[in-house]
Amino acid sequence: MTQQIQEETVVYRHVMPLQIRWNDVDKFGHVNNSVYFQYYDTAKTDYIASLCEGVNWDKYAIVVVHIESDFYAQVKAGSHIAVRTRVKHVGNKSFHLDQEVIDADSEEVKCHCLSVMVLYDLEEQKSILIPEKWAKAIRDFEGLNED
Repeated sequence: MTQQIQEETVVYRHVMPLQIRWNDVDKFGHVNNSVYFQYYDTAKTDYIASLCEGVNWDKYAIVVVHIESDFYAQVKAGSHIAVRTRVKHVGNKSFHLDQEVIDADSEEVKCHCLSVMVLYDLEEQKSILIPEKWAKAIRDFEGLNED
């Protein structure tokens, strides 16, 4: 008996074009690996700001508590790139973020990143619950079920 395996279709509803800056490129003519994390930060900040109403960045931070990244192909100076972002899971205090840097013209994936993010109260210096209206906004945007 042959078993069919159906691949999950991954949908990224948030895509943010980015400009490669002169200082992003090293002496070999490609974007340095450490710079990708700045690209991811820029896109995830835009993602949160566009979905989570009333974020007070002076009071709250969304911090990385785990991150892993795989690099597949070089990005060179002058390339047109974008970052695709999606949330895979929303918990009580954290969410799992899935991001890719892609070639904006060919959609070739250059780098992939998985991270776990936690909402953090800067005044209290501790993690806090994600407001339900933010969790709902993310779930609705991503088409996620409530856990």
